[in-house]
Amino acid sequence: MNIAWALDLSEVEFLDALKRKERWAQQALYEQHYSKMMGICLRYASSRDEAMDLLHESFIKIFQNIHRYQTQTSLVGWMRTIVVNTCIDHHRKNLRRRTEDLEETYALPTQDPDIFSHLSEKEILEAVQQLPPAYRAVFNLYVVEGYSHREIAEALQITESTSRSNLLKARNKLQAFLIKRLELKQAQRIEDSLLPDP
Repeated sequence: MNIAWALDLSEVEFLDALKRKERWAQQALYEQHYSKMMGICLRYASSRDEAMDLLHESFIKIFQNIHRYQTQTSLVGWMRTIVVNTCIDHHRKNLRRRTEDLEETYALPTQDPDIFSHLSEKEILEAVQQLPPAYRAVFNLYVVEGYSHREIAEALQITESTSRSNLLKARNKLQAFLIKRLELKQAQRIEDSLLPDP
């Protein structure tokens, strides 16, 4: 464990402080892992405020369940699982799920297979946040977390075909959004190049 604030403590001593709910230890853990865990929440949320709520809920669960953490496993991995599960639970509680036919989806167009290299991380994250919640959840679980469609179906209480359908639709919507964003950036560059020098 790499906690800057607890350099003179062993991992066991630091975990014991967390189990005793000592505020300094909780703050150290939160500050050390805020960025990484917030990044996960941002991928599942539709706004920064929603992501912050998910992050806080996740850390509450982490602090409440720290006694269940097994020291021979990765603390970051254990925390990540809690954060992802919190995001999944949020999705299940707050959304009406519709079953959508896989046959209604279309093949993914390949106008620019290298589209992601032309856009910033912020623009890609913004595109993911624009997805409908059901598509966003499946996209994150499949593409980012590496879940199978069977695991996604179990976690979100949907069918595997709905998971596949939502993933295809998420990719279509993402690509359309990102292509439009890229076209706007290119048009702006052309317009800027046509302006006379001051």
